[in-house]
Amino acid sequence: MSRYKFLLFDLDGTLMDTAPGIFSVVKYTMEKMGLEEPPNMRRFLGPPLFRSMKEFCGLDDERAWEAVRIYREKYPVDGLFDSEKFEGVEDILKELRNDGFVLGVATSKPEPFARSLLEHFDMAKYFTFIGGSGVDGARDTKREVIEYTLENLGVTDRNSVLMIGDRLHDIVGAKECGLDSVYVLWGYGSREEAEECGADVIVETPADCRSYIISGN
Repeated sequence: MSRYKFLLFDLDGTLMDTAPGIFSVVKYTMEKMGLEEPPNMRRFLGPPLFRSMKEFCGLDDERAWEAVRIYREKYPVDGLFDSEKFEGVEDILKELRNDGFVLGVATSKPEPFARSLLEHFDMAKYFTFIGGSGVDGARDTKREVIEYTLENLGVTDRNSVLMIGDRLHDIVGAKECGLDSVYVLWGYGSREEAEECGADVIVETPADCRSYIISGN
């Protein structure tokens, strides 16, 4: 029997492939601000947006928040639904929910965007709570998002919680909150990153992920 009861899923790169919409709106944002397109756009997949704008574009706080504002005005209109489900993910969500697990989302994506996206693709129904960052800049670290989601799920025993994500931010955030973690390789990360950030478990496919959760060891 699994020792877990609560399963927290990252969204971008774990539940859905949202890269096309993110890339197009980052490019739009750079153009609006008169900036060059940053190299290696894949770095924008996962981290909180404000931090990405500072680190990857070399912007100070004021300009980074301006970039976030431009991005968030454009993204819900032209980028949010330019996404696809990862093959096999919805199947395991349905199975895990039927198995009695409580499912939540803990994403750095603004919460209203995350809810709209999952509702649009008819996946919100699997989750007891969908937690994300605040559009006002609140919860701008993965740790804060996870803590917020745990609170709203009413978690009292952190040993019963598993965080599932595809980037180091998911794993580091889980560790900071005292949670076990699974790094999935169907998303935007790599096995090398998974090993470097110290994920408890690394899985190749959604089916592998479910098998680990069910076994709980």
